[in-house]
Amino acid sequence: MTMSQEKLNFKASKLLLLVHLLALLVIAHGKLPPEVSNDLNAPAVYILGDSSVDCGDNTLFYPLIHSSMSLYSCNGSDSTLIPHLLAEKMGMPNILPFYSQNGSIDGILKGLNFGSAQATIMNPSSQSYQSVNQQLRQVFDSMQLLQLQLSQETALHFIRSSIFYLSFGKDDYIDLYQRKASGAAKPNYSDQEFSHVLANQMIHVIRNLYDMNVRRMICMGILPLGCTPRMLLDRYNSNSKGSEEDDDGRGCVEEINAQVSEYNKMLHEQIAMLRTELPDAQIVFCDVYQGIRKIINNPEHYGFEDVKNACCGLGMYGAAIGCLSKDTACEQDTSHVWWDLYNPTKAVNSLLADSAWAGSPLSRICRPTTIQELLSTASPSHPIPT
Repeated sequence: MTMSQEKLNFKASKLLLLVHLLALLVIAHGKLPPEVSNDLNAPAVYILGDSSVDCGDNTLFYPLIHSSMSLYSCNGSDSTLIPHLLAEKMGMPNILPFYSQNGSIDGILKGLNFGSAQATIMNPSSQSYQSVNQQLRQVFDSMQLLQLQLSQETALHFIRSSIFYLSFGKDDYIDLYQRKASGAAKPNYSDQEFSHVLANQMIHVIRNLYDMNVRRMICMGILPLGCTPRMLLDRYNSNSKGSEEDDDGRGCVEEINAQVSEYNKMLHEQIAMLRTELPDAQIVFCDVYQGIRKIINNPEHYGFEDVKNACCGLGMYGAAIGCLSKDTACEQDTSHVWWDLYNPTKAVNSLLADSAWAGSPLSRICRPTTIQELLSTASPSHPIPT
């Protein structure tokens, strides 16, 4: 081999090494992430919501601000909640809380939980936790980072293919009824107006996400709050006769459930109209209210024994004081519908997640399709803006 040939080979080797280094840098900086280059129908799951999606892990200073709520509002961790059970079925377990990730492109690509315990749709009475508007800002910033780090076409395909899970309203009603029970000033809305305002605000949230190029959304209704242990206790305490009789004889305060049902009904109807207005959006509404009512009305059929008392808590109905230690929990939480003051047990959430995913054992929880059917359809396509 001549000297000139050796020099040529040396230069070729350096060039090849440089190409490899550049390729590694491209992947490391998220320009061509492996997660986007595959054919997954849903490359990531993003969660927004209140205590129905977060046990306090994503709520700054939650042990200090949990107020009359439980210190341990889940019997385990976030993995016992519906969105995380669904993410596991999608093959995407361990969705990280927003505050636990380092803001890197890799963290965002794996999906995030923006939800925060005690978060509300309306302006919160406390600013210590994330409202829906604050969560929308976090989503916007995260999606902007994706578009800065990835090519525009790749980022838009990723966002439009991903699943965005929304679950709000529960803590708005809890906050409302806590204030009523304490004699605090009432809001400037009637009960019906309050439900309509919340539903309208949620439609506004969906539109905001659509403007961020989100196309696949799961929107959850509110569970039957009138059946929760704390609402039963408040009704008992407000009853001058001190009777334990319930409005419907099954352990539920129907006055409260009627208001929640009004919210669910209006949200479902508006989402149906929105699907007509935005034909490239795939929006599924899931009615956990009806699912839990079916369980409460026929508990033995679904393997439950206690539909009124919290598994973890103190006082009547286990609802005078929330779950301050898991050591005080009942031995068989699988026999209880309620874990604490307002939250279902993992056994209930598992039934709801199974039903939302595949349509059984609780039929028609999600409409117009199951979550499994949502993922089996092709992700929405749309011309890339120039």
